[in-house]
Amino acid sequence: MKLTVSGKLAFAYTGTRVFNAALPTAVFIHGAANDHSVWSLQSRYFAFHGWNVLALDLPGHGQSEGSPCASIGDLANWVAAFLDAASVSAAVVVGHSMGSLTALELSARRPDLLRKLALVGIAVPMAVGDALLDAARDDEDKARRMIIEWSFAPSSQLGNNHAAPGMWLPGNSLALMRRMAKGVLHADLAACKAYAEGLNAAKEIAVPALVVVGARDMMTSPKGAQNVIATLPDARVVTLKDAGHSMLSEAPGEVLDALWRFANVR
Repeated sequence: MKLTVSGKLAFAYTGTRVFNAALPTAVFIHGAANDHSVWSLQSRYFAFHGWNVLALDLPGHGQSEGSPCASIGDLANWVAAFLDAASVSAAVVVGHSMGSLTALELSARRPDLLRKLALVGIAVPMAVGDALLDAARDDEDKARRMIIEWSFAPSSQLGNNHAAPGMWLPGNSLALMRRMAKGVLHADLAACKAYAEGLNAAKEIAVPALVVVGARDMMTSPKGAQNVIATLPDARVVTLKDAGHSMLSEAPGEVLDALWRFANVR
């Protein structure tokens, strides 16, 4: 699906299905220097099992035009504008990493757009070290490799990982980040570091929330998720014991199972 948002072309993957207003809708929001493709398994499953799917490319990422947003608030406003343009309301909104902060802020700013909220790989606040931020500004490939090192559990680092035998998951992630235009990674990380409204936003959430935690996550540690879990009025937690921050590819089936159960429970 391609729509015009704020004068720029914006893209969302629909799982190859035509949008049907009679069906429930799931919205997937990716993390820093990624695009909609990180949700491939989860979005396609929802699309082929009775749901509308909008797996977004945020501005300056993937097939969406424009510059990357400067703040999480700007990202939340952009997602709201996309959903308004698509005539979507009361969706299940799912975000990973930077996308989880965006989904959290969206929920507080536009509660009319949310039926449920799922936060995958979240920490509030989301600490971004100066060394990583400086590398993203001055030496992007160094920053990408730092992220790779911290994002995958040890069992996912080699081609014998259980999720996708023979596939080098860190290499796939590195290749995706390299597809982004220069400056996108730094802008995304800076927005995450600057976001200070997360716990205030969490207090305002009036819908059920799911938090999916990777027990081996070194980018957004399980400890960093506890503040938001404790603050959300109605939160349930799923911990993936063998997954790190890149759990969408490390444990794709487990992430899907958690999201599917949560989205479909009455």
